[in-house]
This record gives sequence, structure tokens and C-alpha cells, in this order.
Amino acid sequence: MSKVARPYLFLLVGIIVAFGLSAWADGINPYDQRIVMNIGINMILAASLNLINGFTGQFSLGHAGFMSIGAYGAAIFTTMIAPGMFGEVAGTGMQDVALFMGLLFGGIISALIGVLVGIPSLRLKGDYLAIVTLGFGEIIRVIIQNIPSLGGSLGIANIPRYTTFFWVFFIVAIVVFFIQQLTKSTYGQGFLAVRDDEIAAEAMGVNTTRYKVEAFVIGAFFAGVAGGLYGHYNELIRPADFDFLKSVEIIVMVILGGMGSTYGVLFAAALLTYVPEFLRGFELFGVKFDSFRMSIYSLVLIILMLTRPQGLFGGIDFKKLMKKEIKFGNR
Repeated sequence: MSKVARPYLFLLVGIIVAFGLSAWADGINPYDQRIVMNIGINMILAASLNLINGFTGQFSLGHAGFMSIGAYGAAIFTTMIAPGMFGEVAGTGMQDVALFMGLLFGGIISALIGVLVGIPSLRLKGDYLAIVTLGFGEIIRVIIQNIPSLGGSLGIANIPRYTTFFWVFFIVAIVVFFIQQLTKSTYGQGFLAVRDDEIAAEAMGVNTTRYKVEAFVIGAFFAGVAGGLYGHYNELIRPADFDFLKSVEIIVMVILGGMGSTYGVLFAAALLTYVPEFLRGFELFGVKFDSFRMSIYSLVLIILMLTRPQGLFGGIDFKKLMKKEIKFGNR
């Protein structure tokens, strides 16, 4: 198979998986549906942050802020703008159109805010950048919380449930395909150059600020899309849903999966979303783990970081690994 065709085959497989999960979802209970849906949304968030933190080597702590902008933007579009454009939307074929346009609307607003935040802040490095992005995320949350038309601290309720398994995992496939194609392209090597040695990249004529801002904007766009999916599944969004701890949760997924490893962060997003729910009902020798499940969750993270500081999939080249397996199988 040619190198050009291989990524499109992976995208096709991802779309088929999205269709398969959509059909499978009808046969499981609502609790398990919610877990799988949260896994998909967290995959989008982790993959988009990995472009900023993993591939470009920055350290953003404000990803939940972009998620909140996308969530509120998409909700405003589907509850206020779409009815005026399409009339009755719920239960009709137009709800998918409304959701798509709402996700696009929320994602674009997040990207525009990403430009405004990224241009001045991404001239900073390391801890300074982390502090600035952390402040940005909290500023966004507080501003939303104090706007009465957005529901204040109570948020926006009665958002139509347009998000489906197909939409979530279709977008997961799109995000993975886009980021893989971008980072493996000739142009995308600039992101890796910024990560590996920013001073050397500048000396070679690479506009490092532009690459950092572009990664920030792309990551913000997909975070906004994830926020729109989240709001249109939970039917309620509140500022408390997008606090500092949400940003930390996404960062942990990226670090645990392996900085710069797309498939690693996808696996970590699934693992870290499922484990707390698994421990909720886990019982061993008559002892229920529900009351201290988060302590066990934290202990597991500590052990993994001590044993695999580079992340579960950090430093693993899947392409070389697959070639070795193929050669071994041919012997």
C-alpha cells in the first residue's frame, strides 16, 4: 500500500468504527453509553492538546477554557440561531445540520479567542506560559459565570441532545487524521523543530511564534468542538464543568499517554475516563472501593509516572514496530 493511501485507509477505518459504535450503542444501558461518550470527547480534547504540548513543546493549562467557549457557542447557535434559520429542528433531518453548524460556530469562536490569547502569550516559555494560560482559563470561566444571559453559575439548560456516538467518534477520526497528516507533512516539521530546539529552529529561519500560535489555534478549535459535543449530550453546561481541574485532567491524559504520541494519548484518555467508573462499583473480599476510588486512581497515576516517566507510549515508533512484526511473520 502506498504511503499516500495509508492515512486515508485509517480514516476510513475510523469512520466505519464510528458507524459500528453508533449501532452498538442502542443495545447498552445509558450509564455505559455515557462512559463511552465521555471517552470519545476526552479523546478529542487530549489529541488536540497533544498538538500544543506534545508536538510543539508548549505547556498550556487553559484547554478547558476553549472547551467552555465552544460549548456555550454551540449551545447558543442551536437554541437561539438555528430555530430562526431552520424553524423546527428537533426530531427532523435538520438537527444534524444544526449540530454541525453549531460545532463549527463554537470551534471558530474558540479559535479566534485562541489567536487573541496566543499572539501575546506564546512569546513566553515554560512556566510563564503555563501561568498565563491558566489565568486565561479561569478568566473565561469567571466571565461566563457573571453573564446573566448565559445563565450565570447555573449555566444553560434544556440544550437539545443532538450528539450521537457517530458524531463523537467520527470527529475523533477526523482529528487524528488531521493531526497525523499535519505533523508528518513537510510544513508540519516546523512544529517538531520548535519542540526539539526552539533556538536552533529560529537560527534556521523558522518563525517559531507563528508555529506556536497555529498549534494553539488548531488545538483551541478542536477543544471548542469537543465542548459543543459535550453540551449537546449532557443537555446542560455550567461554568463549573470547565474549571482548572478539567484542564489538569486533559494534561494528565497527554502526559500519561506520551507527549507527542497521538495513539498514546487516545489510549490514556480511554483509560483515565474508564478507570474511575470501574472502581465505582468494584468490590474485593467484601470491601467496596467506591469511597476511596479517587485515591486508588491517584496511586495508579503515581506508579505509572514512576515506572514510565516518558508516558505509556512515549518513545515508541509504531511504524518501525509494525515493520518488525511483519518481517518476523515472514520468516
